[in-house]
Amino acid sequence: MDTSLLAQLAALPEMEATEMKALWKRLYQKPPPPFNRSNYIKRLAYRIQELAYRVDSRKLEKRLELYARQRMDQRCNAKPKRIMDRPITGTRLMREYCGEEHHVMVLAHGFEYRGKRYKSLSAIARSITGTQWSGPLFFGLKRS
Repeated sequence: MDTSLLAQLAALPEMEATEMKALWKRLYQKPPPPFNRSNYIKRLAYRIQELAYRVDSRKLEKRLELYARQRMDQRCNAKPKRIMDRPITGTRLMREYCGEEHHVMVLAHGFEYRGKRYKSLSAIARSITGTQWSGPLFFGLKRS
């Protein structure tokens, strides 16, 4: 890195807000947006290096925009996957076992039983019974 480039970058945190805004106008050829100080420093440092190394960020921005549009199209066209053994999020499962009612809430990623999160219904069935059980079978989601 060039010493004058380093000096320019090192001077940024010491600049007054008016100096940074003037530098912004000079480097970007447009008025500065309403940022906080640390954001100005980062963006100005990036722009100084961009100009020093002759990097055209517009090409990169266009490629990133194209990539983002392609990803969004893929997501919009993709069919949502449904786990067949898993009830819809928010469903409350109830099972009576040994005279006691057990309630389980289906979460987006796992299950909640007595204030504790579990990855599977089988883990909950095991904690209730003390033996290995198929969770979906224990809660009546599958037939034996």
